[in-house]
Amino acid sequence: MSTSTFVQSGNVQLAVRSWGDPTKPTILLVHGYPDSSHVWDATAGRLAEDFHVVAYDVRGAGASSAPHPVEDYDLEHLVNDAAAVIEAAAPHKMVHLVGHDWGSIQAWEMVTTERLKNRIASYTTISGPSLDHAGYWILQRLKSGAPADVAKIANQVLHSWYIGMFHLPMAAPLMWKMGLDKLWPTILEKVEGIDKADVNPTQKSDGRTGVNLYRANVLKRVLKPHERRTDIPVQLVVPLRDHFVSPELFDDLPKWAPRLWRTDVDAGHWLQVSDPDLVAVKIADFVRFVDSGVETPALRRARVRGPRRKHSGKLVVVTGAGSGIGRETLLAFAEAGADTVAVDIDLAAAQRTAELARLLDADSVAYRVDVGDAKAMETLAEQIDATLGAPDVVVNNAGIGMSGPMLDTSTADWEKILRVNLWGVIHGSKLFAQQMLDAGKKGHIVNVSSGLAFLPTRLTPAYNTTKAAVQMLSECLRAELAGQGIGVSAIYPGIVHTNITESARIIGGDDEVAKRRRQANRLYALRNLKPTAVAAAILDAVEHNRAEARVGAEVHAIRWLSRLAPGLARRVAQINV
Repeated sequence: MSTSTFVQSGNVQLAVRSWGDPTKPTILLVHGYPDSSHVWDATAGRLAEDFHVVAYDVRGAGASSAPHPVEDYDLEHLVNDAAAVIEAAAPHKMVHLVGHDWGSIQAWEMVTTERLKNRIASYTTISGPSLDHAGYWILQRLKSGAPADVAKIANQVLHSWYIGMFHLPMAAPLMWKMGLDKLWPTILEKVEGIDKADVNPTQKSDGRTGVNLYRANVLKRVLKPHERRTDIPVQLVVPLRDHFVSPELFDDLPKWAPRLWRTDVDAGHWLQVSDPDLVAVKIADFVRFVDSGVETPALRRARVRGPRRKHSGKLVVVTGAGSGIGRETLLAFAEAGADTVAVDIDLAAAQRTAELARLLDADSVAYRVDVGDAKAMETLAEQIDATLGAPDVVVNNAGIGMSGPMLDTSTADWEKILRVNLWGVIHGSKLFAQQMLDAGKKGHIVNVSSGLAFLPTRLTPAYNTTKAAVQMLSECLRAELAGQGIGVSAIYPGIVHTNITESARIIGGDDEVAKRRRQANRLYALRNLKPTAVAAAILDAVEHNRAEARVGAEVHAIRWLSRLAPGLARRVAQINV
């Protein structure tokens, strides 16, 4: 439960609410448009167990005063309001500032001007840039004139379509008067995916009056920006499904905030409503770090040290990473900015992969693990969670090859290939998916199958069976985890030129084994499909949450053959290839 009071700021009364013990570190939450402080209720309740949490209705919103002149909503007045709240709620203390949307815009003014110097310990910003930073961002890209930069500006203009409307004399207020407030919960549900959004009793007045924030500040700041820097630790949380602010708008932020931590999350604009647990964890971890100096593994990855890359801040675990597809996949993620864990039964090979990843300016560690050993995989998962945190992406790639007729394949051979090719995927999927869920992460599981999952053959029954099982496991797991924000992809490589022909178990006499191995080597060398092609398909599957990816023309042909002409596929299976 919160306690409520009013704080005077000039001629404005501000409605202030607080949760938790005032002797604990204070977190000040600043809401955006068209919200009131109640948009923070779920997040504040979660933080209140360990912190003193304060939120207030910005002037013109909720139960606070709503001055009439547009100029009364200038950023200078908003900063003075925050100063009054801080002095009343946390006298003689520094506070940890959190802003969302327009709350972030005004909070940037708080941390980059002198008014609140030495009163703010840290700043977490969500979905709201400094207007001055945005102005410089636009100017730099206009000066560049490069098509990619102009496209970024155009993309942000499309995201910010509503700002022009807000500057029309009557448009926005009229919309709220005509009943937009009654539609607002439905809009949040349809656009943001927020089920049963709470009804804000002051929504109509909040929306009608809040447009003054835009009218008083946007044009004069964006068109004539000032340099605004801060040395305060800043945590930037970027919702990747934000319909109003594009992620690219923050690309230049290290210039203005050199002590910067950035986390991209799979969420919409109002993530403190849709994902309050995630937001609370991000805020709490950052506040504890600033106060104690103890940085969590996730924060270490989020620390901005150089140019932003596509997978910066992520942790990727790859099994079978000692060579071939596994090595190239891990290196592709490292090149894209991710920290990586190389897992292989050959420790030296895994260490070499990790070493190559570090040359790409990414942290990487290696572990020796037999993925078919349940206990060893449990220990691995525990070690990774304890030292690095829950992974964002897991690629279950480890596997072995096996060739030989069903009747000649021993029970021991069956047990071995099932243990690695199927149980290894089961262990990796189950253990790390659970970690992602426990950590509130929206991660991704990748299971590497084979094109032979779609086609029976007379000489590879054991291998095909395990890869077909991986296909079905992946489809089932994707259905199970879809509602919890974890994607699952199955990858079907074709004839990829790796060392699998040398390491595969071939059942038969010595002369027959040598002959078939030579034939396989020639076939794989002739096809010459590179592991890098599979790695690229894996990254694409993760980035676009694809259910499957087929790599190689032969896989597409096999897939369509099995679907359109299953009888012909069965005849092909009888050929002794």
